[in-house]
Amino acid sequence: MHDNSAQKTSPSYRLAALDQDFILGDTTRGARFMLEYQKAEDHLRARGIVSTIVVFGSARVRPGEKLYEEARSFGRIASERGGALASGQEGRDHVIATGGGPGIMEAANRGATEAGALSIGFNITLPHEQEPNGWSTPDLTFLFHYFAMRKMHLAMRAAALVAFPGGFGTLDELFEILTLVQTRKMPPVPIVLYDSAYWKGLINLERMQEAGFINPEDLSLFSYADTPEEAYETVVARAGNGWHPQAEPVQS
Repeated sequence: MHDNSAQKTSPSYRLAALDQDFILGDTTRGARFMLEYQKAEDHLRARGIVSTIVVFGSARVRPGEKLYEEARSFGRIASERGGALASGQEGRDHVIATGGGPGIMEAANRGATEAGALSIGFNITLPHEQEPNGWSTPDLTFLFHYFAMRKMHLAMRAAALVAFPGGFGTLDELFEILTLVQTRKMPPVPIVLYDSAYWKGLINLERMQEAGFINPEDLSLFSYADTPEEAYETVVARAGNGWHPQAEPVQS
């Protein structure tokens, strides 16, 4: 038999699923995008996650600081009262979901864990590596390369969004959900801006309406809250009879 070692060691002979050069290549970006969706989806389904409360805010807030402790308290209150402690065939509703990093995200995950509930961390690879915080449920702690897929997972089970003070990333997530709700690409969900003084001082959304760039009713897509208790009560009040598992997921 003629020597076939050159054939067997050729990159073309590797099984496609085991060939990192191929899998990480430019032409397989679509496949990687699909895999990032499916891996997280499988874990979320295995844990019976029906709906979430997304909490976002600054990664620069530290334990012991006022906002950190308030986000921690909110995570505990929402987990104790919202259905995250339930188990069984019906699944778990209103599970705390964050961006998985430090600061406000850690605080909300921590509050949920201290309540005995599951919580989700949707982490993202960054040039300066983001470490997952130590409070999200280990098998519900994910790492994404694509911001778009991370955003999709944050949105598709969201029954509410509570945005604590933060920077560009917080604004990005806030306006993502606002736009999806405004354009009816996802069902209406409560959107609560925590710390009214911060948000009113940061963004003059009324100016958009005065200029005719949004409709007057668009200003009713969100509310303000200044305590963890008020934030949770606002979520429940805005949801009304819809404070149940979503009838439809976000459209993809």
